[in-house]
Amino acid sequence: MEVEEIQVFIDEEGKVRLEVRGIKGESCLELTEELEQLLGGEIEEREMTPESYEGAGIQVQRPQVQKRKSTK
Repeated sequence: MEVEEIQVFIDEEGKVRLEVRGIKGESCLELTEELEQLLGGEIEEREMTPESYEGAGIQVQRPQVQKRKSTK
């Protein structure tokens, strides 16, 4: 059984990075949604891992990066 976890990293400037492991498909987005809101809701960059595409019948050579602005 694979471990499912969310790791939270906070750098010296106060920027937060979340890493999700062991979750297949895009359910990781639902899993982190509330945590992202509690941390301020501003997403500067989202990098999807190849694991996030498993189960969708898509193979990814490298992670994709999505840049988004806060809706605030």
